[in-house]
Amino acid sequence: MPSNDARTLLLTAVPTAAAGAIATVVSGVVAGGKGALGAVIGTAVVILFMGIGLVVLQRTAKKLPQLFQAMGLLLYTAQLLVLFIFLALLKDTTAFDFKAFAFTLLATTIVWVAAQARAYMKAKIMYVDPENTGPKS
Repeated sequence: MPSNDARTLLLTAVPTAAAGAIATVVSGVVAGGKGALGAVIGTAVVILFMGIGLVVLQRTAKKLPQLFQAMGLLLYTAQLLVLFIFLALLKDTTAFDFKAFAFTLLATTIVWVAAQARAYMKAKIMYVDPENTGPKS
């Protein structure tokens, strides 16, 4: 993974993990051990899905830059649909507190998207590839 991609992943995963840690503490206080477990699982699901999506999006941008924007929109839509499917499948679980899971899933998803937008705004990405500046004679 190129350093710029790794930096983007780091700048998005760290704030998300921090928000998940805060959600875990709050859920543990409010709903006990099952609440803390639900928050940990929610955080892990978001970091896993969004992290995989970011890697796929970066590889698409490198290989097929003309598809980057369309791929990004498709990827975010698919990720949100998968998260909603997770919510629907796990709504009747007794292994952990569902409300803590759901609120943590929502909060960490928002933090991930905001952190990713900030990381892209702060990144110094070249608009012109200096290696391919023109035809070679």
